[in-house]
Order: sequence, then structure tokens, then C-alpha cells
Amino acid sequence: MNEFIYAHAGDANWQMALGSCWSQLRYRLQDGPKPTLGWCYLTDHYTQAAGNIVEALRERMPEVHWVGTVGVGVAAEAVEYFDEPGMVLMLADLPPDSFRLFSGPRPLDTGANGFEAFTALVHADGGAADLPMQLKTLSSSTTTGYLFGGLSSARNQPLLFADEVLLGGVCGVAFGPEVPILSRVTQGCQPIGPQRTITRAEGNYLVTLDQGRALDCALADLGLAEDTPDEELRHELAQTLAGLVTPGEDVSTQPGQFGTNTEVRHLLGVGRKAGVLVVAEQIAAGMQLAFCKRNAEAARADLLRIVADVRAKAEAAGGIRGALYISCSGRGGPHFGQRNAEFQMVSEGLGPVPLVGFFAGGEIARHHLYGYTGVLTVFTAGS
Repeated sequence: MNEFIYAHAGDANWQMALGSCWSQLRYRLQDGPKPTLGWCYLTDHYTQAAGNIVEALRERMPEVHWVGTVGVGVAAEAVEYFDEPGMVLMLADLPPDSFRLFSGPRPLDTGANGFEAFTALVHADGGAADLPMQLKTLSSSTTTGYLFGGLSSARNQPLLFADEVLLGGVCGVAFGPEVPILSRVTQGCQPIGPQRTITRAEGNYLVTLDQGRALDCALADLGLAEDTPDEELRHELAQTLAGLVTPGEDVSTQPGQFGTNTEVRHLLGVGRKAGVLVVAEQIAAGMQLAFCKRNAEAARADLLRIVADVRAKAEAAGGIRGALYISCSGRGGPHFGQRNAEFQMVSEGLGPVPLVGFFAGGEIARHHLYGYTGVLTVFTAGS
């Protein structure tokens, strides 16, 4: 049947929250199929208890493999637990040979026992060594090259779950062709200037764009005068981000919109005399860059667009069994005007389907690491 079921709760006492979730799940488990894979997302209010929670889950359901992480916020259906105690669980009865867990101690072994990894859900610590390279390696280990997931956003300890609690690193679950998914990325920023080409860069230092000084290009795109006072300039640049596209990736042809391959990064500083900007990313000549700012209305419209697109394609494939939505911790309900707003839009747009997720410190799609985005993934009826 491949049924997905979910539960969520928030209580200062983790045992009370877990008991509430178990009560929600128990009646669904009595006569239904036996679950094999579970998701567990916790807010960082439960960091100290994470080991006890995972152990309790495994004791109650020893046949279930568990994946997940800890973040500043988690959510289920149209309810967000942000900066407060929160726990969300989802269970699925996928065929045991249709997925494989992986982690640092247990790397993804493609081809083992006839298993073919088509896609993979990835949870990671943003401080993991060589994270971009690890994502590229994982991506190349799957048939489709498609990864989806996010970074732990815990403010204390970035814990990950893969049948055990892991202190950082990269882990997750790979899915075979028997588990079809649909996934889309929604951008949370809007370009305020043209796509420019980086013509000189050194590490994090952006020196020239289109052969001109980087700072001069930023001033032009922001509509600022060359003699803008230092304090005002610093304030404007602090509100500005850089949308980057690596050579060979598709660039959006829609005016005023980013393509899904755009990676948004902060501007960290400015050298006014040299006209240099400091970007929170290693950059190189040949990359495309557009300055951008967060835009709630544009983000709302783009989110509704991708949800409608995913739902339509999923219904054509037989419907949605379960859904996972991972959003940037810099978005969340307040960014869209009120508490719970983001997951309400996703839940209402998808209809009555199991939906869980968390607010990440960075979002993963394909081999890219994003910021200020949302990654929506649904498991279709074929799974």
C-alpha cells in the first residue's frame, strides 16, 4: 500500500511530546502496513534529549530505520514549531530493499546487493569538511544525480540521525527506482540588477564584474551614488546578497527571476578604495552574478507556483503519498507575514497529504547548496 503517516507535538518535556506523537500514530499502526522508514525532525530545544528520543523510537519500532536532524524550527501539515519545543515524525512502509541509509561510518555503497540509488535525501552539518565536494560525490553516486535535503540549523549542536545520533558530517537515505519522487526548488530572493559575469575574483574577493570594479557595479544596480556615505553603504550592502551561477549551469531567461541553479550568498564586506566586495563563497572568473534582495511577495508567488506544479504532475502520476518540505531558517512564517504562513501555503496547495519538514541552515537540491530557498519533494503513488 505504501502508506505515509505522520504526527507532531510540542512540549517542554520531550517524553510528553513523544508520547503525544505515539498516541497519534498508534491507532494508524494497528491494522495498517508495517512501516520501514521513519523521519524525525526536532527543534534544538530537544538537542540534549535527542539520543534518548532516537533510542525510544527504535525500541518502540525496531523494524524502522530512522533519519532526520535538529533545527531551529520543524513543521507538519500547516503547523510550524519555530524557536520552541517541537517534534515531527513521519513513517512510510516502503519495500525494505528500495532504500539504503548512509553516513560517515556507513558510506553509500552503490550496487551492493543489487541496490541502485536513484535519488537521495541528505542531512548535513554546515561545518562538515569539504561539504560541496561531498555533495558532488553523493550526487554522482546516484543514477539521476538528484539530491534533496538540508543542513542542521541547531544553534547548539548540529545533530544528524541515521539509525543513530551523529555529531555532524553528512548522512541520509538513498532511494531506488521503486520510490519515485518529484522535487522543486523555490527561490526567496529577487534580482535587482542584470546578470553580470565575474571577470576577476580571488577566493572570496570579488574584484571585477563585466570588466568593471565590483563595487561600482553594485552601486549602479542598487541605485546608489558614488559618494554614498560609508554608514549608508554598509547598511545597503548588508541587505544585499549575491546570486551566483557556476559556468555550465542554466541561467534564468525570465526577467526579474532567478533560475533554480542560482546559489544566493551574503556580502561580508567591502573595500571601498579598491572597489572590492567580499562574498560568503569561493568565487571564480566566468561565474554569473546578480545582486538581489529578499522579497516576501516574490517568494510567496514562486512558492505557490512550484506547489501547484508539483501537485499537477503528481496527480498525473497517480497522486501524492507523502511530502517533505525543507525551508531556509531565514524564511519561515514571519517572513510571509504571520506564524505558520509558509507551511500553510504548502499544505493547502498540496491538499490533504502527509507533510513534514524543517527549517534548515542551507538547502540541498541536486549537488547545490542553497540559501533562502525551499525544497519541496513529494513521493508519488508509484512508491
